[in-house]
Amino acid sequence: MGVVPKLTVDPNGVEVPVAEGETVMAALNKNGYTYLLGCRRGGCGICKVQVTEGEIEHNRPVAESALSLEERDENVCLGCRAVPQGDIRITLMKSALRVTNPLLHPPAA
Repeated sequence: MGVVPKLTVDPNGVEVPVAEGETVMAALNKNGYTYLLGCRRGGCGICKVQVTEGEIEHNRPVAESALSLEERDENVCLGCRAVPQGDIRITLMKSALRVTNPLLHPPAA
């Protein structure tokens, strides 16, 4: 079995594994995190993140009204459609990372 890619969220430094074909949003949700979300279909643009390291592909078409060509050129993507192509590092743009499942994140002993 190969190495599982990881997603790192700045400035928190949170790292989560990303399964093959999984979006940024899905990987965070599966690991007990969330951030500001909207339609979850690539149409509203609320879930934009800045990719600072690594590459993504959008798994489905994304409306230009939700993500402009200029934003794409600046490595901005939609977390609901962005599938990491290996390790990536992102910065949230309009939101902060929140824990949705404290049981997945027990306090350090």
